[in-house]
Amino acid sequence: MSGPRTPEPALDGQGASPAGSQDEDMADGIQRSHRMLSFSDALLSIIATVMILPVTHTEISPEQEFDKSVQKLLATRIAVYLMTFLIVTVAWAAHTRLFQVVGKIDDTLALLNLACMMTITFLPFTFSLMVAFPEAPLGILLFCVCVMAVGAVQALIVVYAFHFPHLLSPQIEHSAHRALYRQHILGIILRGPALCLAAAGFSLFFYPVSYLLMATVIFLPYVSKAAGWCRARLAGPREPPAHSLEIFTFDLHEPLSKERVEAFSDGVYAIVATLLILDICEDNVPDSKDVKEKFHGSLVAALGASGPHFLAYFGSFATVGLLWFAHHSLFLHIRKATQPMGLLNTLSLAFVGGLPLAYQQTSAFARRPHDELESVRVSCAIIFFASIFQFAIWTTALLQEGETLQPSARFGGQEHAFMFAKLVLYPCASLLAFACTCVLSRFSTAIFHIMQIAVPFAFLLLRLLVRLALAGLRGLRGLRGLARPARARPVPGALDDARSPLLPAPC
Repeated sequence: MSGPRTPEPALDGQGASPAGSQDEDMADGIQRSHRMLSFSDALLSIIATVMILPVTHTEISPEQEFDKSVQKLLATRIAVYLMTFLIVTVAWAAHTRLFQVVGKIDDTLALLNLACMMTITFLPFTFSLMVAFPEAPLGILLFCVCVMAVGAVQALIVVYAFHFPHLLSPQIEHSAHRALYRQHILGIILRGPALCLAAAGFSLFFYPVSYLLMATVIFLPYVSKAAGWCRARLAGPREPPAHSLEIFTFDLHEPLSKERVEAFSDGVYAIVATLLILDICEDNVPDSKDVKEKFHGSLVAALGASGPHFLAYFGSFATVGLLWFAHHSLFLHIRKATQPMGLLNTLSLAFVGGLPLAYQQTSAFARRPHDELESVRVSCAIIFFASIFQFAIWTTALLQEGETLQPSARFGGQEHAFMFAKLVLYPCASLLAFACTCVLSRFSTAIFHIMQIAVPFAFLLLRLLVRLALAGLRGLRGLRGLARPARARPVPGALDDARSPLLPAPC
């Protein structure tokens, strides 16, 4: 463990310390935290995404109908998954904000971060207990204990870093109000664990309040802002404190940098795509005994029996890939992510994480043909919400387009119509497929597969289709202009003569 030392030189314009201070840091066992953050982000994106596995592995026998009891079971598990996914993303945002305060790490901080990650990796097990036994207090209790342990380790990181100020960011290291900063940061970090402590207590005698308190952790910043607004309206604005923290504001729930959001989102998309092929490898590799007994030694025939599963895999992978493509195109035109945009992106990722469930539902058509209508509707709903929140991000960005969007994507920009078409394609296609199943329920499987095949081709032809649509609109405007009665054109110079009657007539 390294002790206190004299302040180091400030960072240069590139965000790196001079060569002398870097050598000093290496000699003292101090490192930059970028690689540790990348490792933590990758681990957290995996943990958030694998939360869907207990939901996708819900066992429904081929003879069991998709009745109200199964619907209630699946809806409960999906709701618990969404809540826990969002809580993990809150923990990810808190971790990233924390290491904006802590600019450097030593061996002790690295080990504390590993302890934090180890606690977070236990969350999927507690979530599995909550999914299997939603009314039992033990699953809720263990989940809350994990969240409290994560908060305790993060608080310990803050205390340790402030004890050795050379580990802090230069802005805080040289501040005269480090004690106020520490108190402010610890207060924000411990709010979520405090709510989970209350949730753990309520789980022992009234578990619905526990779920409500855990959900409050997600929306805590919005609740705080709403309470502050109401307090300001009722009591008037409060006077600023004597020692203001305006120089450096630490808010765990403010939106992160665009690059950090992109990296975490890419991790979720990549892991979802990987989970799809893992299901194929686990469930659709024929057993050698079955090949000999059922298919007379023909591996081709055995694989052919799994045809619907492979079709569902390719359709699901295409959906994941195209949603990533739309997300990539969207953030290519975004310059700055606001807080509502960050929340909408998190909600979109939560439903993207549910796409393995959509794959499981659609791959079960062959086993449960009598339930294909419900499976198609569940899959359409997941795709719709995953894509509509992407569209909501863009709509929110348009409200502050001067601050958030590149000029080419703003109203009237060169890429505006094309970006609109990209983001509206999947919501419209999934909604149309859902509506068609209400009318043509007998052909629900065919409708869903047609949507899966048509959307990729629509993406390939999208720019051409947008140009044709814009040309058609311009043509309609031109026809309307021709249909209007022609007004009598004034004689050149007559208007000037009328405005200036005293001017002499030209010779």
